[in-house]
Amino acid sequence: MSRIGNSPVAVPEGVTIEVNNNVVTVKGKLGELSQDFSGVAVKVEDGSVLVERSSDSKEHRAKHGLYRALISNMVEGVSKGWTKELELVGVGYRASNQGQKLDLALGFSHNIVMNIAPEVKIETISEKGKNPIVKLTSHDKQLVGQVAAKIRSFRKPEPYKGKGIKFVGEQLRRKAGKSA
Repeated sequence: MSRIGNSPVAVPEGVTIEVNNNVVTVKGKLGELSQDFSGVAVKVEDGSVLVERSSDSKEHRAKHGLYRALISNMVEGVSKGWTKELELVGVGYRASNQGQKLDLALGFSHNIVMNIAPEVKIETISEKGKNPIVKLTSHDKQLVGQVAAKIRSFRKPEPYKGKGIKFVGEQLRRKAGKSA
């Protein structure tokens, strides 16, 4: 029994949900998202969304919790939005943006210039004495995570000094260096 799948998704004010032809469409003040689904039934009843599976097969049990979580993420995204913050740890590591272009100086011979999807708002914060921070905000949780993972892949944190791009609040597994 899926405990996540059985709990209803509360729909806040200003968010509308439409279900037709196995597609859920969620509209809110921050945007509009849609998701295909199969193997489950989605019902919208008085301010909440219920996801019910048609049988107890392994595939339907797996999809039950999955689609409930995806719908919950869409509802929260169009009402509040999602934010990821990346921290650049290292001497000379810098980040700047001009519109949707992110310019990263990560110790390579050249800067990395990345075009960010228009649905994602990007902001770079550089304060003296602190590590630069790249802040990504959007209504689509999957897209924010994908863009953040792509940026992090340019220079993953290494275990000895901790240099690289890490998520704010991420605990790194550190190793001891050479022993004398």
